[in-house]
Amino acid sequence: MESRLLVLFLTAALAAGAGGCARQRTVAAGDSGNPPVIEPEVDRREIEQARIDTEDFEIGVYMGQLSVEDFGVNNVLGGHFAYHITEGFFVDLSVGRSDTERTSFERLSGAAQLLTEDEREYSYYNVSLGYNVLPGEAFVGENRAINTAIYVIGGVGKTDFAGDDRFTLNLGVGIRIMPLDWLAVHADFRDYIYDIDLLGQEKTAHNLEARVGVSFFF
Repeated sequence: MESRLLVLFLTAALAAGAGGCARQRTVAAGDSGNPPVIEPEVDRREIEQARIDTEDFEIGVYMGQLSVEDFGVNNVLGGHFAYHITEGFFVDLSVGRSDTERTSFERLSGAAQLLTEDEREYSYYNVSLGYNVLPGEAFVGENRAINTAIYVIGGVGKTDFAGDDRFTLNLGVGIRIMPLDWLAVHADFRDYIYDIDLLGQEKTAHNLEARVGVSFFF
């Protein structure tokens, strides 16, 4: 009886071993004979790093039109120097000069002259703080993008006009376009605000300026 049980156990063990070997040969044959269903092919992109200078100083010149209250619209020339504190904030020092026209009262009255030729010279300087509220990019064609920024600016300074220095507040908005990493084109609109009593009545004058210019980073 015991010999029969021993024969049965040996027969079952041999059958199980033979089945396992057959399955291993089948899997091996399948792996070696069939290629993978998906062969990923990834094309690597060549990325060009942005060539942006790290210089924070900017110097430039501008020209435009300055509307001096009661003295017409006049040409203005000037320059500015800026230091970019961060990517958002910058400090700007501006100086400008213009020759004003005669008032309508002077033209109508004939001989009456309110100001001398020297007093008609209008000059100013101001120190302002600016902030880039909308930095971004403008696309030229399909493969070129240039940096842009819309900014607000405001500060204080002095205006030399009509024989007196007047404390001046300035507020404005502008756009900066950089076709090159060291060159910028500006377009600004500003309001220069000060008190004046030239015509016998003290009032707050708003002198509006529209200007365009170029500047260089270094």
